[in-house]
Parts: sequence; C-alpha cells; structure tokens
Amino acid sequence: MIPIQDLLNRIKWDEDFGQGSFEIGYYDRVDEKIIIVPFQQIEFKEGDHFSFIVTGSFDEMVSIPFHRVRQVFKEGQLIWERPSTKN
Repeated sequence: MIPIQDLLNRIKWDEDFGQGSFEIGYYDRVDEKIIIVPFQQIEFKEGDHFSFIVTGSFDEMVSIPFHRVRQVFKEGQLIWERPSTKN
C-alpha cells in the first residue's frame, strides 16, 4: 500500500493523475466518525511532514495528522483505504 503522504503528493503534483475530483476521509476523534472533505479544502504547510490543514465553514481551520486519514476517493470511487487495526 502506498503511504498516504505519497498519495497526497501524487494528487497534488502529478498533472495526469491529479485530474478529477478527490475527497479525503479522516477520522474525527470528537465525533468518532470519518469526515469526508474535498481535496480543495486541504492545505499543506511547507516543512510539515506530520499533518495538513482542513479549512471548513466560517474560516475554521483544523490540523489533521496524516495517520488519521482513513480513505481517499477519486470521482466518488474509493482508491485508498488504511487497513483497520481492529480485529
């Protein structure tokens, strides 16, 4: 399985692969569910190799560690999913 940082970089920098609509599903510890956000709402801070920023409504910004990303969708199709650690 490709590491999530590599996949996100490919979406961002590979012009052919990055065409289309992408969504990221991350685990929200407060709501205890996966939150799906459009890739356009994600910002990467230069030099930060551990997290990214999700911009929400009302200019709210939330820092999400890469290890909380659970799913990636392209055109509504699941293309990446973190294996479950639960038995």
